[in-house]
Amino acid sequence: MNYQVFEPHPNLSSYVKCYWSLESLKTENPQRQIIIPDGCMEMVFHYGDLYRQYISSGKSIIQPRCFVIGQLTQPLEIEPTGQTGIFSVRFHPEGFTPFASLSIREMENRAIDLEKLFGADGLEIDKRILSANSTAARIQAIETFLTARLTTSESIDRMVKSTVDTILTANGQLSINELSAQANINRRQLERKFAAHIGLSPKQLSKIIRLQATLKLLLDNKSSKLTTLAYQGEYYDQAHFIKDFKEFTGQTPKEFYGDKLKMSALFYNVE
Repeated sequence: MNYQVFEPHPNLSSYVKCYWSLESLKTENPQRQIIIPDGCMEMVFHYGDLYRQYISSGKSIIQPRCFVIGQLTQPLEIEPTGQTGIFSVRFHPEGFTPFASLSIREMENRAIDLEKLFGADGLEIDKRILSANSTAARIQAIETFLTARLTTSESIDRMVKSTVDTILTANGQLSINELSAQANINRRQLERKFAAHIGLSPKQLSKIIRLQATLKLLLDNKSSKLTTLAYQGEYYDQAHFIKDFKEFTGQTPKEFYGDKLKMSALFYNVE
């Protein structure tokens, strides 16, 4: 398995967190992988074989070849159907809004194909990315595409960006009242702005960021005791930690900790 991360051009760094690519050979017994919400929307291009996505009641669908996945509020379970070749754009929590042609909120937990989002331009960037022969060429193509769309798109709301930065710096441990006070804005106004620009409420994003910080402790092997993790994450108690953990991973920490943790590590936003 070959996983690589690339920095965006400075002109796009306010919107794009990073680009990443993943390549791996086909295996006889493909394993399901859990993608945990990280507060970031992604634009995904499968230049390899497609992935199967599991949905409720044990059913599954095949993901589109090229799509944007909206904000996740629940774990996403996927499985390769053959040889993996993925190129992806990871946006900052508020970063996709200037490029969106649909309501961010409507995209929640959905994979929207690029033609639906961008029309003929979506089909064209599909073709350019899929026909590129290197990651460098894919990055050049997507940056040309994104830069062109910025000329007619709205800019990022400064208050939203500032509040997101505060949530990230505090590892999601500030209350909504504290966030609204720091932003000098009414709590309901803050929630409306987040819904429009991020697709998550401030509380949802804070819970996701706090769990991501806790997962980083697990991945770094700094702690594996639930009581210690709950304390470091400033959860009310261990039961509160387990509740949030299960909400976003679909499992308890004890069920999740082990081989699955290592397998899914590539899909965590825990830089």
